[in-house]
Amino acid sequence: MRFEPRDYQHRAIEHVRSLPACALHVGMGLGKTVAVLTALDHLMVLGEVRRVLVLAPLRVAVSTWPGEIAKWDHLQHLTVAVATGSAADRRNTIAQGAMITCVNYDNAAWLVEQYGADWPWDTVVADESSRLKNPSAKRFKALRGVRNRLNSPIKRWINLTGTPAPNGLLDLWSQVYLLDRGQRLGNRFYTFRSRYFRPTGYKGYKFVPHDWTQSKIEGEIADLCLTLQAEDYLTLSPLIINDIYVDLPPQAAAIYRDLETHFYVELEKGDVDAGTAATLSMKCLQAASGALYLDDDPSDWQTIHDAKIEALVDVIEEAAGAPVLVAYHWQSDLARLRAAFPQAQTLDAHGKVLDAWNRGEVPLLLVHPASCGHGLNLQDGGNILVFFSHWWALEDYLQVIERIGPTRQAQSGHNRPVFLHRLFARGTVDEAVRDRRDQKATVQQALLNHMKRRKA
Repeated sequence: MRFEPRDYQHRAIEHVRSLPACALHVGMGLGKTVAVLTALDHLMVLGEVRRVLVLAPLRVAVSTWPGEIAKWDHLQHLTVAVATGSAADRRNTIAQGAMITCVNYDNAAWLVEQYGADWPWDTVVADESSRLKNPSAKRFKALRGVRNRLNSPIKRWINLTGTPAPNGLLDLWSQVYLLDRGQRLGNRFYTFRSRYFRPTGYKGYKFVPHDWTQSKIEGEIADLCLTLQAEDYLTLSPLIINDIYVDLPPQAAAIYRDLETHFYVELEKGDVDAGTAATLSMKCLQAASGALYLDDDPSDWQTIHDAKIEALVDVIEEAAGAPVLVAYHWQSDLARLRAAFPQAQTLDAHGKVLDAWNRGEVPLLLVHPASCGHGLNLQDGGNILVFFSHWWALEDYLQVIERIGPTRQAQSGHNRPVFLHRLFARGTVDEAVRDRRDQKATVQQALLNHMKRRKA
């Protein structure tokens, strides 16, 4: 295809070309991958870039970046290699010397161990850079070591994400550090935290921002960041959110209350013991969805209610034959959903189910957010999404929505709203996840809005 950049893509291209370190906070579906590739191609022609390492989630590394290079006519001369598989396979692939090498984040530390002294890439693109948000993670520490060398081989660093602060402003430090090596937010995470946040809660283990923290951080990093959001450039159909609350049956409610109060409950098949608050949170979310995993056999579980299954039946009936995408979290969810809905399918490794879904041939598709969040286009297959069960991760939640969301619908020429049905068990930790997730989204959205205004 011939690439004719939209106005916002021109802005992204120029941002990458003009800054040796930069971040694109770009919403999903706005074509940031082809924009970055176009900018890198220009820089290669000028001799400012020689070899590029793309770090990305596995599916994005394997499919999205090579797919974009193959798609556009002006990128056909670029060579691309995907370094996944065994260590020997990765070494052989990298030895080919491709202009662009794609590697998944799980192998980032391995890259540094293997090529630290002879690092061959002068440019790094961190796609979905929020995967580097943890300053204690091995991958961040390894990359920091290469970035920090006196004569570092990395001359350019580009962060790409639509969700720069999925858990709040603390997530920004490590991502920004890899851009400027501590110039704006400081050289150490704990110094950054002490400066911009205050301890609160039990023993001060939780940190919250001061009233002035957000505006101060935004001002410090504004010159590095370009924010583009779909609603500013595309005419989007609405996202219609329908929250459906179910009441636990009396027996299930009693089990839930015992678990929540005593951290322990006895079931017919075995005992459930939540020894810590974190484990209790997990067990309560399982119970809210309808099944509890047992202590003696973590692979075994017991159904305690089908309230959400019954609510999903109503949603599917109201869809009147239209395809429905259902996001689940627990393997017990998957087993129960398959038993209740024999027509349901799951994604396969070869993409056959994905293609069938997009042709409208799959009436009910079951997906796990961790495996379908990045790089998949599901918008042609339908516009109805159900969250059957819930987890705390905002980024996975947003990514699943956007697989069929308003931006994807608009990009594909579908003039139709997207219906998002969220099933919540009333009076359970489901509601706490909802509130906390919405709070995270508010912090992040405020950050993106401010950065956008500063660049206007």
